[in-house]
Amino acid sequence: MSDIHALSGAYAMDAVDDIERARFEKHLAVCAECQAEVASLREATGVLSETTAAEPPAALRDRVLADIATVRPLPPLTTPGATPEEARRRPGRFRLVALAAAAAVLAAVGVGVATQPWADETSQAPSAAELVLSAADAKSTSLDFDDGAKATVVHSDSVGKAVIVTEKMPPPPKGMVYQLWLDQPASGMVSAGLMPIEADQTMVLEGDAATAKAAGITIEPAGGSDHPTSKPIALFDFGESA
Repeated sequence: MSDIHALSGAYAMDAVDDIERARFEKHLAVCAECQAEVASLREATGVLSETTAAEPPAALRDRVLADIATVRPLPPLTTPGATPEEARRRPGRFRLVALAAAAAVLAAVGVGVATQPWADETSQAPSAAELVLSAADAKSTSLDFDDGAKATVVHSDSVGKAVIVTEKMPPPPKGMVYQLWLDQPASGMVSAGLMPIEADQTMVLEGDAATAKAAGITIEPAGGSDHPTSKPIALFDFGESA
């Protein structure tokens, strides 16, 4: 997706894959507007989850499902005189509000996402992280930090990707970020993305892990660096993976 801002709605509802989440969280760390939008959307969905459902008539459920299949999508609303930035941002948010409203109606009539006519639970593809973690050739390296945190990197040559799994990871110093790197034989340390500020997380590293010799974590200024500017706080040697 060329417009990273448009991921704010899907991110707030946890409807992105691991690669999209990593890209958006890197952007989110430096975009105050997206931070505010994600916070407001999460608050709205939280309010929806607090509503209680009543037993509806059977005919209401059937009518809702029938109407969903025949609804004609409308083009996004625009406001005359809106700036290009406003025009670009608003459609995604309007779509999310409509989706949240539809979810509330379906919840109220006892219809889950799995019962929508177009949904098929058995056809859901595994995420990029799941492909790596379940690969037959997956190898892992773990490190324990002095403060009790733990980080494990799992990589698969067949998938060509690496995944980092953290536990109790403390936030970086103020104004700094954790940056991931892949040690490529011909290029040295190449950026593999910025880690979100979350204690427990699973993130897919950017880049080709099949050609890399190792992965590392450094502490960099907000927004990240083109090359490591500090000594790694962790190194994961792929040659010594279990």
